[in-house]
Amino acid sequence: MQFEIKALRSGEGVSVLSISALNESDATNVAKSQGYAVLSVKAAGKALIQLKPRSAFPLVLFSQELLSLLEAGLSLIEALVALANKERNSDSKKVLDSVISRLYEGQTFSAALQEFQEIFPPLYIASIRASEKTGGLNEALSRFVSYQTQLNFVKKKIVSASIYPVVLMAAGGLVMLFLLGYVVPRFSAVYEGARTSLPWMSQVLLKWGAMLHNHGMLMLAVVATCLLGAIYCLSRQSVREALLTRLWRIPALGERMHIYQLARFYRTLAMLLKGGIPAVTALDMVSGLLQPALRGKLILASNSIREGWTISQAMEAHELTTPVALSMLRVGERSGNMGEMMERIATFYDEEMARWVEWFTKLFEPILMAVIGVVIGVIVVLMYMPIFDLAGSIQ
Repeated sequence: MQFEIKALRSGEGVSVLSISALNESDATNVAKSQGYAVLSVKAAGKALIQLKPRSAFPLVLFSQELLSLLEAGLSLIEALVALANKERNSDSKKVLDSVISRLYEGQTFSAALQEFQEIFPPLYIASIRASEKTGGLNEALSRFVSYQTQLNFVKKKIVSASIYPVVLMAAGGLVMLFLLGYVVPRFSAVYEGARTSLPWMSQVLLKWGAMLHNHGMLMLAVVATCLLGAIYCLSRQSVREALLTRLWRIPALGERMHIYQLARFYRTLAMLLKGGIPAVTALDMVSGLLQPALRGKLILASNSIREGWTISQAMEAHELTTPVALSMLRVGERSGNMGEMMERIATFYDEEMARWVEWFTKLFEPILMAVIGVVIGVIVVLMYMPIFDLAGSIQ
């Protein structure tokens, strides 16, 4: 990744450097090694429309392989060296080599990962840091792999269930575009000189076809501009949050989004509690996973726990649980095994969400097919209506 660094060196004044590095920290170190005093660092070549960046580093696969090597008896550095040697991706290899070099310098594993926060999320680093105090690195890696697998379960379910409706909408949309953009303009040209009295809806449709025929490029430019504007708006964090807030207000959908958020929340909290992280600290760490509507409630719940409330009381008072989950939380408090109980709550929420997705898909697909069929049928009937009238007059 390229970084633009504004730096100062004796005898040269202020210079702008272009340095290729893994992150800002490495770019700063490279500039300092050349005798520069770094003034500012920023990533170079950022696009106007930029979606959320995703690291190409395979974090789950790395954790699985590292866990296997550690369980086979290798030390941490030996395992990392083995993974770096077999890595073919140059960027991933640079990350592993940098982590290994920091371990040789005497840093802890969590401190070495801390230098690459764009790759290793804070929850991962916190879990590793907690395991270093207890010597349970294997358990921490195992918990993270299991956590990530379960966390993606409902997401994969939603994606797989949405493939067929998306393909159906795309096919129906292309058919309607073909009819409105190619067939209707030609029918309008045929009927243009006819003196036949057309039904009102047919007149509207054929006027649309005539306008598209005469101003096709202008209409195409307008549609392209609207699409680019929509993409740009969706790339803005404020717009996405506003859309999510409106979706939350839809009763049935908002309730399911609430359940999905709670499932992620409890599963992440369970992983951190199992790793030995205190409850209040864990609550502060997972707040970023929640939508703004729930984030404020979590802060209030965290403050209540600091004041001496039990977790179940705080969650119930601030609407961060359901009746079933509340009962399970109380059982976990009595047994002293809150991490395991929160894991079960998340599993319960995931199963409920999966059932709802399956039910909604079975209901939505036939309705979508019926709507697309009706729209295409109406367009075809309106185009042929004058022909039907002409045939009737001939008879």
